[in-house]
Amino acid sequence: MSSTVISNIATLVTNDPSLGDTSPLGLVRDAAVVIEGDRVVWTGGSSKAPATDNRVDAGGRAVLPGFVDSHSHLVFAGDRTEEFNARMSGRPYSAGGIRTTVAATRAASEEELEANLTRHLTEALRQGTTTLETKSGYGLTTEDEARALRLAARHTDEVTFLGAHIVAPEYAGDPAGYVALVTGAMLDACAPHARWIDVFCEKGAFDGDQARAILTAGKAKGLHPRIHANQLSYGPGVRLAVELDAASADHCTHLTDADVDALANSRTVATLLPGAEFSTRADWPDARRLLDAGATVALSTDCNPGSSFTSSVPFCIALAVRDMGMTPDEAVWSATAGGAAALRRADVGRLAPGAYADLTLLDAPSHVHLAYRPGVPLVAGVWRRGVRQV
Repeated sequence: MSSTVISNIATLVTNDPSLGDTSPLGLVRDAAVVIEGDRVVWTGGSSKAPATDNRVDAGGRAVLPGFVDSHSHLVFAGDRTEEFNARMSGRPYSAGGIRTTVAATRAASEEELEANLTRHLTEALRQGTTTLETKSGYGLTTEDEARALRLAARHTDEVTFLGAHIVAPEYAGDPAGYVALVTGAMLDACAPHARWIDVFCEKGAFDGDQARAILTAGKAKGLHPRIHANQLSYGPGVRLAVELDAASADHCTHLTDADVDALANSRTVATLLPGAEFSTRADWPDARRLLDAGATVALSTDCNPGSSFTSSVPFCIALAVRDMGMTPDEAVWSATAGGAAALRRADVGRLAPGAYADLTLLDAPSHVHLAYRPGVPLVAGVWRRGVRQV
């Protein structure tokens, strides 16, 4: 295997305190990182870097781990511009808008769905995202959900079965019948193509008992739970996530003190999705409250055509710093190591020996510029599994 050193790095974010300044980001100044094959094999001061086959000069810019986007919905068709325009004119968001995308997705060909998926994956990669989770949830029939997961699995290992996004239109008068489908024939068809199972636990979608039945059935099939929790209102989602050892409770906008304590005393990551609040003019999640309590926080895009149509993790970092009480360091950690924790991964989200060589080079001397210069295309290079992609 050939080796490459990226040297002359002004600020290297390793997310390993033992490698750098002992902060959570493990910052190394005037740094270098050595890649061999698809892995990081060395990090440290630029002047101490070992000899390698190839050398890349970072030009005094910052390098950080590739972003880990642990929540997205990219297998879909259609457009909801009119809904967004209406909402920005005063109509509130509700879960019912998902049905518009369901109709378009069912009508689309497999080729159309995959072309749209790859377009958004490429868009995310250009903005520094090297690991991305994505879900089904816009088919809501056994055939359409399985199709979505097969497509997603061609492009990422982090695939989530979300047949329980909303109750399918055909079952509007029989939600119990739909839960039986999701936990039965649909789950049987979808489980071989997914790693995770998710449910939208919310008024207008699935209540706590229904969500528990769905996630428990998924666990019995070898899928690990994650959950859309407490987005639009207070509810049982967060406590259910902790009860079932879900990897992540996502949204976490409306939390009681008991919810916060439960997250802080569990392995379940609170994944915050500020793109959704930006696009719906909803209340911002209180990241500061979660962090001060000791909860692990991730940041993700929630990229979807209805409530958060952005694939930009840097944009979400800027929102989290501006409106959610996070420091720039906390936001960058949450978008890298935090996202990895939400996927229960130790091989991404950090730049330490043994981790995948997933790196983002910024056209700036520090990771702080991601929040300091919002909206500016700062990503100057991306390596994924040791190969430069951007």
